[in-house]
Amino acid sequence: MSIMSVQQVAEFLGIPDTRVERLARENLLVAAQQDDNGKPQFNEDDVKRYKILAERLGGL
Repeated sequence: MSIMSVQQVAEFLGIPDTRVERLARENLLVAAQQDDNGKPQFNEDDVKRYKILAERLGGL
């Protein structure tokens, strides 16, 4: 299991960094930990599951 930064998640999902941070704040995408600057970091598997769910619900 690898850890992804906000930027990596944004690139993977095709959305802006700010939206990834909002998803984390609203607990729609749960952060695994925070980096040294307090930015959320995510488990890759969780990000993949979120993408599948979002696509089923009508897209990101």
